[in-house]
Amino acid sequence: MTDDVVLLKVPAIRQQYHWDCGLACSRMVLKYLHPVSEDDFQGACWELKLTESVWTIDLAYLMCHLGVRHRFCTQTLGVDKGFRNQSFYRKHFDTEEDRVNDLFLKAESKGVVVKKCSVTIQEIQAHLDQGHVAIVLVNAVVLVCELCSTPVKYCCFLPVGQKCFCRKPEYQGHFVVVCGFNRTTGSIFYNNPAYSDRVCCTSISNFEEARRSYGTDEDILFVFKES
Repeated sequence: MTDDVVLLKVPAIRQQYHWDCGLACSRMVLKYLHPVSEDDFQGACWELKLTESVWTIDLAYLMCHLGVRHRFCTQTLGVDKGFRNQSFYRKHFDTEEDRVNDLFLKAESKGVVVKKCSVTIQEIQAHLDQGHVAIVLVNAVVLVCELCSTPVKYCCFLPVGQKCFCRKPEYQGHFVVVCGFNRTTGSIFYNNPAYSDRVCCTSISNFEEARRSYGTDEDILFVFKES
């Protein structure tokens, strides 16, 4: 029997910088299902050199390093060369391309589980139904929370104190933690690391558009509770 409404108690943790939404999501997930000390978390980040550019494959390595069962699903094993032209990726693209491709190549030998596939919303719901959670890469420009009174400004991802003169970009990569759904209303619940005081909610159609936007590779990191 599957539930119509699932809302897992995943703690909300706010990102500290413009670049660490993925690490904030990892902290939420770990607090929920596999508590690790702050020292262990920081040690793992240091060892894996997770600094100002964190890709989904980095988060998969982080889970593996901390002994957490995971499965990373993506459309592209490695870096999509087309992203070079996107303003979001341009700054780090050349230095990152080799590093990220290397992580994909070595994943299997390191015990990092990576699968090239597309994931359906039904698979995500089935995963949540079991009490597991997922970190999803979305286009923050597209994702709109129905409960927040104001949309997240894409500029909230700038370093604190930096003025925003940007026009709305086409793509702003951002990680969120999917923590529930309501089948009756067709809603998805998620924690957005831009906030530490709320669970966000959007329609399945908006969520699907945000996670399938060009730039995300449909990246999703399934994380499992110990059975």
